[in-house]
Amino acid sequence: MMLQKLDTGSALAPPKARRPRRFWWLAAFVLLAGAGGGTYYYLSGPQGGAAAQYATAPAVRGDLEQSVTALGTIKPKTYVDVGTQVSGQLRKVMVEIGDTVKKGDLLAQIDPTVYQTRVIGDQAQLDNLKAQLAQQRAQLDLDHLRNTRASRLLSTQAGSQDAADAAAATVKIGEAKIAALEAQIKQTQATLDGDLANLGYTKIFAPIDGVVVSTSATEGQTLNANQTAPIVLRIADLDTMQVWAQVAEADIPKVKVGMLVYFTTLGMPDRRFQANVVQVLPTPDTVNDVVLYNVLIDVPNTERLLMTSMSAQVFFLLGQAKDALLVPAAAVRPVARGGRREARNEATVRVLVDGKPQVRPVKTGLSSRSQIQIVEGLKEGERVITSPDPAAQQANRPPMPPRLF
Repeated sequence: MMLQKLDTGSALAPPKARRPRRFWWLAAFVLLAGAGGGTYYYLSGPQGGAAAQYATAPAVRGDLEQSVTALGTIKPKTYVDVGTQVSGQLRKVMVEIGDTVKKGDLLAQIDPTVYQTRVIGDQAQLDNLKAQLAQQRAQLDLDHLRNTRASRLLSTQAGSQDAADAAAATVKIGEAKIAALEAQIKQTQATLDGDLANLGYTKIFAPIDGVVVSTSATEGQTLNANQTAPIVLRIADLDTMQVWAQVAEADIPKVKVGMLVYFTTLGMPDRRFQANVVQVLPTPDTVNDVVLYNVLIDVPNTERLLMTSMSAQVFFLLGQAKDALLVPAAAVRPVARGGRREARNEATVRVLVDGKPQVRPVKTGLSSRSQIQIVEGLKEGERVITSPDPAAQQANRPPMPPRLF
């Protein structure tokens, strides 16, 4: 019975409190993570120099060009929009797009009927005035005879003074009529000449040698030249093309007339066309708030490879270096002292010597986007470090998080 009481008492006693173990697992995980991060930070920093890896490139010989690039459009240097100076129906067009024409060739014809009738009417009026002039001159000759007779009779007192005065006045009237007819003849002649010119304008001739590159009117179309000169077609000289390159405001001071230029086209990226700058237009174009200046470049096109409205990638050569010592641009660091950059040709490179980086001052020459010419301070074949400077990385690295324990 006592044994049962003891069992009952032990069953009624409160259970022992167990100590939680999750906190210790969390603390162990934080300690391991901190130790791993510290090890990585140590090995990746300057302390782990033995484990550091450098990206290098050799200093090599090659050719380098320093240039300003721009986009351009190819146009014919010389072209003429051929129009009509008279109104009327376009009766005939003798050429098509792509035809080669010579100066003076007949290109098109306007219906000449209206202008032919004007010329005929002017000519008839002119003939009538000339006939009147001949009649008036004959009458003037008769009036001179009558005036002479009247003067003689008056001198012998056989005639009256009134008759003599009337004869003299008739002569003057006849002379005035002749002068008026001569003026009318000049006026009619001028009208005839104008109508003859308009009749000639009904035939449209080529003003220059070239190629028909476009047409703006079709046969049967009525053209009205009273307000504007209608364009019938365009003739262009395709033997000489002109590149209109748009150069940015920041680069335009470097571009000079006569500068050597080469360009490529979208369809012929491997073909270089060389030319020279002929003109820099002073008035810019503003495109999306960007100021662009047009630079004109003439280029021969005897092979007819260049066509109107082609796009061109233009390179203005600022300098060239043949057989120069070149290194990647990423390997060169400009020299700065006191917050100011030194002369443009002074810089430093890191050279890998016996597996260790060595900072070396150099003098640079021309540069492109990817390469820089080294004039002094480096030899061919030496390997320069192109990866970022660990010291600079360390200076910019965020501080290590504090240890928890």
